[in-house]
Formats: sequence, C-alpha cells, structure tokens
Amino acid sequence: MRPARVLIVDDSAVVRQVLCGLLDGAPGLQVMGAVADPLFAQQRMRHEWPDVIVLDVEMPRMDGLTFLRQLMRQRPTPVVVCSTRTQAGARVTVEALAAGAVAVLPKPAANVRQRLMEGGDGLVATVRAAAGARLAASPRLADPLAPPPAPARLAAAVARPVRRRGARKPGLVAIGASLGGTQALQTVLTALPPDCPPVLIVQHMPARVTHAFAERLDGLCRIAVREARDGEPALPGQALVAPGGRHLRLQRRGAGWAVEVLDGPRVNRHRPAVDVLFRSAAQQAGADAVGMLLTGMGADGARGLLEMRGAGAWTVAQDEASCVVYGMPRAAAELGAACAVLPLSAMAGVIADGQR
Repeated sequence: MRPARVLIVDDSAVVRQVLCGLLDGAPGLQVMGAVADPLFAQQRMRHEWPDVIVLDVEMPRMDGLTFLRQLMRQRPTPVVVCSTRTQAGARVTVEALAAGAVAVLPKPAANVRQRLMEGGDGLVATVRAAAGARLAASPRLADPLAPPPAPARLAAAVARPVRRRGARKPGLVAIGASLGGTQALQTVLTALPPDCPPVLIVQHMPARVTHAFAERLDGLCRIAVREARDGEPALPGQALVAPGGRHLRLQRRGAGWAVEVLDGPRVNRHRPAVDVLFRSAAQQAGADAVGMLLTGMGADGARGLLEMRGAGAWTVAQDEASCVVYGMPRAAAELGAACAVLPLSAMAGVIADGQR
C-alpha cells in the first residue's frame, strides 16, 4: 500500500521545514509538497492531488479558510488545520472546522520549532488518521435519511443492542469525541429540544479553541452550549464543553450534579480525556446516565464507557459508516463497552426521549 500523500500549506518557512521533517517518511506518510500559500497549493494540485492537507489559516494572497471552502466545494479532501493559540485564531479555526476540516492542531506563537517537535508524535498520528478520514460520511455531507449500515459491516466483537424494559429519558448524558467530532457534535446538539437532560462533552481540542467552539454551537442550538466552568451545576437544557487543556469530571451535588474542571496528568495522551469524564459519570450517575462515544482516533473513552455500562448506564458507540474516523468507537465496541452501535442520526433521539 502506498503512503498517504501530504501537502503542507503554510507561509512560515520554519513551520514548513519542521512539518516536512516530521511527516515525510513517517510510517504511512509521504510529503508531496510544502508551499507558502493556497495559490501555490492550487498550482501543485493541478498535477497531483494530496490525500491530506496540513493548512495554516492566516496567509497572504488567500487565507486558509477561503481555500478550505473552495476545496470542499470542488473536491472534499481531508484537511488538518494548524493554527495559532490566540483567541482570534481560535474563532477562525472553529470556522475552519465548520467548513469541513477534520482536525485542528495548535501552532505555537513562540519557540515554534521546539514546540512543534515536542508534539511531533501527536501531529504525525493526527495527520495519518486524517488521511484515512471518510469525508463522504461526515455529518455535513451525509444523507440523514439514509438507512443504517448492514450489521455485517460491524466487527464480530461489537456488542448486540440490549434493550431494557421501560426505556426512559436519561438524567444526564456524557459524550466523547475526537477527529471529526466537531461536526458530529453539531449534528447531535442542534437536534436536541430545549428541555433535554444535561449534556457534558469532551472533544479533543486545543486550549482556547473550545471557548470559540462552544460559542458557535450556542448560536446554532436550541439548548445553551458553553465552555464548562469549575463548580457550576449541570442543568437540563444545556451542554457544557470541557475546556481545552483541562479535564472535566462529574460530581454529585444533592439531588443533582455539578462539574469539576481540573488540571492533572494526561490520560490516553489527552487532556481533556474522555475516560476521565466517563469514569466520573459511572461513579456519580450510574444508571441515570447515558454515555456516547463518537468519531475519533485512538481508544480514549473505551474503558470509561465500559465502566459506565458496568454501572448500569446505557452506552452507545457511533457506527463505522457514519464516522469520519472509526477509532474510538471501534475500540469501545470491540471491548464490549457499547450496549448499542448506532448511526449518528439516531443519537439525538437517545438523548431527547430515551429511544433505544
């Protein structure tokens, strides 16, 4: 199998050099070019089309967001956005994700070479996963009325759906996602009614970007969506998103719940980590909770989802056909952590009225 072709588009010569050094020759990857702006990229792509593009946002002549939108209209291609950590950059990055980018990676404003090298393993893994993303199955492009995939496509180890008597509306919902998750979350949250149960979300995303991401969803949804703050209650009709760079945990508070936002070691190489949220939901909410693991690479959330299932929660993994990257849900299904494997289009119904 040939390696995935990578095109780097960034106006910084230092960034291009470092990314080339990290990506070219990494297992499964080959850099086909590194150019300074989208116009040069378009010239290069007339001769050879990349499997994945690593894209800066702020560039001369044409900005990355304009290029991304043109690209998705012309020929949808996996794109990993590499953007600065500034708040202004965060808003543009969220717009890029909404326009179809698969993932976002932080580009430090200082000590660029050193910090990019320090995060090299994660960068390589993200670009490799993005190269295999199923853009045609992403929420932005999928047909919501299409029938679910045939069961034969699921791995043999996938748990069969287990129906419980008296399916009821959950008291609380915990959701985890990674690559492709921003669009998947938009699909789920925009379908929820204002009286839905509290929703807690861990989306693998850099610091500062989560605030802009939550603000954007808040403007699209009938429920309130915001970045979680330490100690605030988890209330019906709202979704709280874990801040980038900090873990999110559930706490029991009287007859209800509150959230804890905290520092701590990375779990499964992530902070926030889905496993941290899911384990707290298993301990604090038990059978009152629903756990959902959406599209993403790696295995974060699989063991936490298994703990939720063991505590009596209803647990769901997104199916392969509707995932952009079938990594985290696959790990959960193969572990036996999912009571059911469902298409993305079914998730809102599980949250809103307890559909099984």
